[in-house]
This record gives sequence, C-alpha cells and structure tokens, in this order.
Amino acid sequence: MVKVGEIERKTQNRVVMLLANELKYNYLGNFEEREDNSNVELELLKAFLQRKGYSEILIARAISELQKVSGDQSKSLYDVNKEVYHLLRYGSKQKEDVGQQKVTVNFIDWENPEGNDFSFAEEVTVRGENNKRPDIVIYINGIAVAVLELKRSTVSVSEGIRQNIDNQKSTFIRPFFSTMQFVMAGNDTEGMRYGTIETPEKYYLTWKEEHPAENVLDKHLL
Repeated sequence: MVKVGEIERKTQNRVVMLLANELKYNYLGNFEEREDNSNVELELLKAFLQRKGYSEILIARAISELQKVSGDQSKSLYDVNKEVYHLLRYGSKQKEDVGQQKVTVNFIDWENPEGNDFSFAEEVTVRGENNKRPDIVIYINGIAVAVLELKRSTVSVSEGIRQNIDNQKSTFIRPFFSTMQFVMAGNDTEGMRYGTIETPEKYYLTWKEEHPAENVLDKHLL
C-alpha cells in the first residue's frame, strides 16, 4: 500500500518542479530541520539591497524598520500586514546621518520585476507557541510573500485552507503571516484556491489565469 505521505509528496514534487524549472525560482531547499526560519531571511534581503547599491547604513536601518513593523505583536495581524505591505510597496525612508535627506530603500523592484530574486523553500518549520510546517513558502528578495498547503486528491482542498487559517492564530505561527500577500491551498482534483491573511474559507477563490492555457498552477496539480 502506498503511504499517504508518498502521495502528497508526488503532488508537492510537481509544484516544486513548476517553481524551479518553469518559473525559474531559486530553490532554497528543505527547511524542515533548519533553525530560525523567518518570514524575513536577512542574508537574502541584504544581498538584494547591496546589489541595488544602497549603503550598509541604509540597509541596516531599512531592515530594522521592516523587522520592527512585521514583528509588532501589539496590533492585529491585519493591521501589521497592512503596514508591511506599505513598506513593500513604497519602501522605507531612511537617512544615513543627521541633516541628510532621506533615501527611499525599496525592498521590491516594482519598476523592473525581473530585477528581483524569486525563491522558495519547502517543509518550512516555523517556531511558535505551537510549531507548524507550511509545505511551500515563496520569497521575494528574502521576504516571505506566499504560503502554500498541498493535499492529496482524496482530501478536500478545504482542509488545506482551514490549516492555513489555523496557522494564523496566536496559538500557532501568526507572526510568520505578517508579510504574506497570498495564502494558498490545493490538491490534485480541485486545483488551487487562494486568499490573503484572515480570508474566511468561503471567500477563497479559484486560481485562474487570464488565458486558460497559461493556468500553470492548476496544470501541475490536476
């Protein structure tokens, strides 16, 4: 008898191949045993900002602001996520020294999408009040922006959606979702569903491309 885990592994392998071979995302590896997994991978983000020509002082101060905002537990997840999005969309305004003009440090190159570093990891163990392990996490310049839960064909995609919703609770890994822009779940028979943080299950949408032939996510699940 084929183990359930082996069936789900085949589904996950297809998505990994899609991200690595077709979308050309950088595969960071299996993070199940890796310590200190974070929604802001510092070395990746620093490398991107250095390549964009920002000084070390500006980089340090911009990253510090991003970490402070994304790690704020005094606010709701919605409010923290909203502030993080503002930083991702409009950048962090910093100055190197007193009296100097502020410089906008952009965490994402919106003008030149191909100038960003797209990467992903699987089995990302995240420490929290109760540890959780999302199947796949997608990063842009080291910032986690999407999480994906995959289920075998005999398990409803709704179970993956509910798992994502539970993971956002304070008793699990809520801080990890402060940077997330897409929260997704899928299986081999129903395809892909997506929402954002705190989206109720009934409002998750079916992933569709403008041109059906380009619907690469469902193509690699169904």
